[in-house]
Amino acid sequence: MNIKMFTLSALALAMMSGAAMAGSTSALDDPAKMSPFFTDAGMKTMRSEADFKAAWMAMKPDERTAVLKDCGDTTLNKAHADFCAMAKKMGG
Repeated sequence: MNIKMFTLSALALAMMSGAAMAGSTSALDDPAKMSPFFTDAGMKTMRSEADFKAAWMAMKPDERTAVLKDCGDTTLNKAHADFCAMAKKMGG
């Protein structure tokens, strides 16, 4: 009985870990993609609209599409509201 409980617990933990990792694949959380849009390493201060547009146009079209898709997710949009508003203005 203890082995069965241990196995089920391990399986449940593995499933929860997988779901958490799957949720963190947002383009909005990728520092390599997002850093050109911000002036600071903590990505709190956005660049000017002109600089934002230059960085936006430097992205590949499929990357811009992924960002706009993620901005359409209400949970992700809450954490990145200012960025998403500007991104939608640029390409959506």
